[in-house]
Amino acid sequence: MAEGALFDLAGNVLQLLGSIIVDEVKLASSVETEIENLTTTVSTVRAVLLDAEKQSSHSHQIKDWLSKLKDVLHDADDLLDDFSTKVMRRKVMTKKVRLFSSCSNPLAFSPKMGHEIKAIREKLNAIAKDKEAFYFSQSLVEPQVMSSGDRETYSFVLEDEVIGREDDKKEIMERLFDDNVVENISIIPIVGIGGLGKTTLAQLVYNDKYVQTKFEIKLWVCVSDIFDVQRIVKEILKQLTKEKQEESLEMLQNQLREKLNGKRYLLVLDDLWNENSNKWLLLRNLLMGGVRGSRIIVTTRSERVASIIGAAPSPALRGLPEEKAWSLFVKVAFEQGKLQENEVRISLGKEIMGKCAGVPLAIRTIASLLSTKASENDWRYFRSCLLLEITQEEEKENDILSALKLSYDHLPSYLKQCFAYCRLFPKDYKIPVMTLINLWAAQGFIKLSNSKRRVEDVGREYFMVLLWRCFFQDVQKDEYDNISYCKMHDLMHDLATLVAGMESTMLTSRDEYNGKKVRHVSFDIEDSSGKLSIFDNEGMKIRTILVASVGGKLGNLTCDALISNLNYLRTLDLSRLGLHVVPHSIGELNHLRYLDLSLNEHIVVLPNSITKLLNLQTLKLYSCSSLKELPRGLKELVNLRHLDVSYCGKLTHMPLGLGHLISLEILTRFIVREEDSKASSGGLSELKKLSNLGGSLFITNLGHGEDDMVECKATNMKQKQHLQELEIWWDEKWDDGETKCYDDMSLEGLQPHPNLKWLKLSYYMGVRIPSWISSITNLVHFNLSHNKRLQHLPPLNQLPFLKVLSLGLMEALEYISDEESVSNIWGASSSSSSSSSSSSSKTPFFPSLASLYIGDCPKLKGWWRNSNDYDDNHLLLPSFPPSLSTLRIWHSFNLTSMPLIHNLTSLKELDIRGCPLLRLRTKQGEIIRQKETTIGIINSGMHLPIYLL
Repeated sequence: MAEGALFDLAGNVLQLLGSIIVDEVKLASSVETEIENLTTTVSTVRAVLLDAEKQSSHSHQIKDWLSKLKDVLHDADDLLDDFSTKVMRRKVMTKKVRLFSSCSNPLAFSPKMGHEIKAIREKLNAIAKDKEAFYFSQSLVEPQVMSSGDRETYSFVLEDEVIGREDDKKEIMERLFDDNVVENISIIPIVGIGGLGKTTLAQLVYNDKYVQTKFEIKLWVCVSDIFDVQRIVKEILKQLTKEKQEESLEMLQNQLREKLNGKRYLLVLDDLWNENSNKWLLLRNLLMGGVRGSRIIVTTRSERVASIIGAAPSPALRGLPEEKAWSLFVKVAFEQGKLQENEVRISLGKEIMGKCAGVPLAIRTIASLLSTKASENDWRYFRSCLLLEITQEEEKENDILSALKLSYDHLPSYLKQCFAYCRLFPKDYKIPVMTLINLWAAQGFIKLSNSKRRVEDVGREYFMVLLWRCFFQDVQKDEYDNISYCKMHDLMHDLATLVAGMESTMLTSRDEYNGKKVRHVSFDIEDSSGKLSIFDNEGMKIRTILVASVGGKLGNLTCDALISNLNYLRTLDLSRLGLHVVPHSIGELNHLRYLDLSLNEHIVVLPNSITKLLNLQTLKLYSCSSLKELPRGLKELVNLRHLDVSYCGKLTHMPLGLGHLISLEILTRFIVREEDSKASSGGLSELKKLSNLGGSLFITNLGHGEDDMVECKATNMKQKQHLQELEIWWDEKWDDGETKCYDDMSLEGLQPHPNLKWLKLSYYMGVRIPSWISSITNLVHFNLSHNKRLQHLPPLNQLPFLKVLSLGLMEALEYISDEESVSNIWGASSSSSSSSSSSSSKTPFFPSLASLYIGDCPKLKGWWRNSNDYDDNHLLLPSFPPSLSTLRIWHSFNLTSMPLIHNLTSLKELDIRGCPLLRLRTKQGEIIRQKETTIGIINSGMHLPIYLL
């Protein structure tokens, strides 16, 4: 449990207690009484937790009290989760046979459950009684910000003391005096993680001599954690009038308008945290009286804050370049700021400085500590120390972590847990965002405000808040602009380690296990088998084991030995371990939410006991290439949200009843059943009720018959608004001419939602593509392959976001457009290039196309049937947009013409092979013709191996 997140844990316990009552479980009267009493006690304790956690940073006694409370609440959480699971199992069994063993009979296990709840309540009562000694205040609403002590800032700084911010200052000065700004008052943000020197940079600008002469009024207000409009206005008026203000906000705003009206002012709002747009608008409206050229500079750790206040986009402040960082280090660490002629110390200093990632606060703090250390051995110690260890030596949070922790303290408790959990990843690890969201969900960190929301969507919102507040960085995006990977700054990782405390640990070859307090474990070593003896201890309550996710290997350890003593596991990652067998005992992990068995290529079957894991949310079987079937009772996993069976090439069908898993948000692959297995496997109509499906779906082995068409029409694909990618492979085997093909109607029934961005159709035996393709207006990538009977394509040229078009192995296709002539593309016959130009501006031709691939289309002659009519007036032909950068055309022996290429310089890659009749024209009138069998590949900046005639 992360520091400051106990409030959320208590909320989870109350939610579980409430669900037991709501579920209408028949309980013994004594158990009902115990549940009611426990609910009262937890509610009473939770009411003071926000204040207690705030005060704990200054009191070891309160920390100890919170630690004891946390242990009991964890025990309560586990017990109630176990009870909830039994209730869930009873419901599943009721639907099956309505016959229970004594262990599932509520009347049989209620007394035992009552005794366990009573024991927890008594422990909690004793702890709750102790709280009276601390006089905590009560609050059930988490504030937007949490007080973290006074951090008053001021406007003055010695310019000579600042190193490496010359360019940043210059950029802000240019924006400060930009005459092209339309608004009277513009806002300039300085955004970055704590310790980078945002306040210092603002001070440099504020005190610049030129700035002093250009603004009639200069004001500096440190906003910090509490955004109180009245307090801010009072502070501004105090600086303007030199008098203390005590009036109401109504009177204050009148005074403020009077003082600012008609004046050109500069206002610095330092350390802004407010994310309430209404509060900001209230303040902004009071500041609108300044004349043109007035400016507001805002420093903040949050990109979201910068967005809310309406600041113009600007790059986040970065760490100092290595040369500047070293200059700052030398100035602080070495006597009189002069580099010593000591190669060893210089080498050590550069290594230590490198750990600071260019953060001035980190460099200054560590360098100042080293300036007091005389021996090289002391420097060697600091080289190997984590910043956390420096904190411990000083017996207080050092300046680096306190600056970063201030950001952490401003998070709500559920986000604190999410951030601290990332301590399990190694530094500089590329974190898959989707995996991170599933891991958070497995621990119960993600809360849905209503049943219609998807866990992935809410989890991504959590991630974005943490990203905006600079807890993550170095993001990578997919082709749809979704963030797929991220990293953590090393200093942020140190902070996560600090706030996660003893409950989370990453075992390396240097580490020792630190006791029963640990609940989350990851391995970052090549051979972790020597570390697994830690799980032999009794009383283990570990909730997370991550192994392969961070690069560890378990050697020859069997799964049985691993899980036999870990009954409280919620997350288990056993990917990439070379497993041959998954033990039956895995079904005893009642609390398990996340199971990753990916890349175990020798697993042939999964034990049916997996279907006992009723809490399971994520099951990852990616690239289990020998897996032949999924457990038949998979439909009992009623909480399953994420099922990844990508690259499980030997799967032949999906289990019957998959459509019951209405919580599914990710189903990567659906294998359509063979004709002879229909009685024991699920058909494509199982997808009908899975309306929350998102991400990518690959449908394989789809048949060509009438029954298949009926199944396709029942999928309700059009309602799956979250689905981004759809790939459909029909059965490669089809008896052409003897059996009627229903593929046209099947594809008509598989019409997706307009939100779809990626579509691939393979081995489709229809003659034409349905017209609905034109309604998929968000389509980015369209791929047609091995569709040997396809003769007609729908209009594709007006899809506004289509970037990639790929047509391959289309044996019957003669023309890409069904239009009889080019003129029909423009909607009317064009008689001149000017009229063509005018029309084309209304209906752009492939406005976003970046890559076009055409291969092995032996009958393909051209784009339009009558395009040769335009040989003498080729400028009437539409042209590909300037965005087209890749054009590959292979082995299309009858192809003679294509739309115009915008110009040769826009192409980064041109590859034409086996197209002896093809003539490509540019808008400039150049003709590109194949002289031999291949033109080759054109790369921008290289000599073009083509023949211009």
